[in-house]
Amino acid sequence: MSFLSNFSLWSAGTWIVPFLVVLGVVVFVHEMGHFLVARFFGVTVDAFSIGFGPEIFAFVDRYGTRWRLAVIPLGGYVKFKGDDNAASVPSREDLGRLSEEERRGNFHAKPVAQRAAVVAAGPIANFILAIFILTFWFIFVGKAILEPRVETIEPGSAAEAAGIKPGDLIVGIGGSRVQSFDEVQRVVVMSAGTELDVTVERGGVEIPLKATPRLKETTDKFGNSMKIGLLGIARPTKREDVVMHTYDPVSAFSMSLSETWFWMKQPLVFIERLSTGNASADDLGGVIRIAELSRDVASVSVVELFRWIAIISINIGLMNLFPIPLLDGGHLLFYGIEAIRGRPLSERTLEIGFRIGFALVIMLMIFATRNDVIHLLHRIG
Repeated sequence: MSFLSNFSLWSAGTWIVPFLVVLGVVVFVHEMGHFLVARFFGVTVDAFSIGFGPEIFAFVDRYGTRWRLAVIPLGGYVKFKGDDNAASVPSREDLGRLSEEERRGNFHAKPVAQRAAVVAAGPIANFILAIFILTFWFIFVGKAILEPRVETIEPGSAAEAAGIKPGDLIVGIGGSRVQSFDEVQRVVVMSAGTELDVTVERGGVEIPLKATPRLKETTDKFGNSMKIGLLGIARPTKREDVVMHTYDPVSAFSMSLSETWFWMKQPLVFIERLSTGNASADDLGGVIRIAELSRDVASVSVVELFRWIAIISINIGLMNLFPIPLLDGGHLLFYGIEAIRGRPLSERTLEIGFRIGFALVIMLMIFATRNDVIHLLHRIG
């Protein structure tokens, strides 16, 4: 009974609204990137859809594009003239047999460079959205700066083994200079089992050390369990040790680029950690986890939700660039091969590629959903 009572939160606005806002904004911007560049190159856009399945609402604009809102809010698509389906699989119709009029506006009749630009525009739009949000974030909200000084060290920890002492000021870690405790944590949590160069300032002298964060399962304030790297150091706890810094537009833009690059690297770091056994595939999440975390972030503040949108936008943009058929990266891979060969891949090769891509995407979705359900049951059980 307790389970059913807790699980009924799915029908509450605290779950649904933040999730729809986050995914809706990210998907709309992604598809708008495809749409705008396609229109620029004279491609006819048959449909622009947010969501899949039956329509909730639709209208046709003066260019003949059908704008639709569908019932399954787990993505979207832009369908071009010449597409066989929403995944931009080419129509089986032979382009060489089409008349000049029929070829006009056909996406697959465009030069390969233009098709590649249209496909790449979706992920690029996601990165631009993130940079835009984060720039304004650093201008108006700012960044909490907590001096990266070590207050205490856990006995027997990785920090103690490395020779770090209470009172040390960490000025560099993992090859990068740092100015806040948050920057130190970001490197450490993703580096379990990896030896890091750590530079501390002690008595006015910089001392180079080596530290290897240890993998540990922990729980955040929302009850989410996760496996992260830890050094075993504690930060200052006084409120006056935290200073909020806001930035001028130029500095904020520069910081937004660095922040975007940081989040772009995280999925790649996760894959690297998987290969070395320092991460588990069980940590992979899907749409249920996005909904859950969107609810958690929104419960902190609406302002925080904007930063979360930026992070999700970066991740979706990067995921779509993976060279898997059906995803944007798969299309770009095929276009690259076409550019090298001087002619498109055969219809049979494309069909096999798209079938493999479809199977991979479905298996990944099923696995991520399985992880999400297990995590959710564990959290509310």
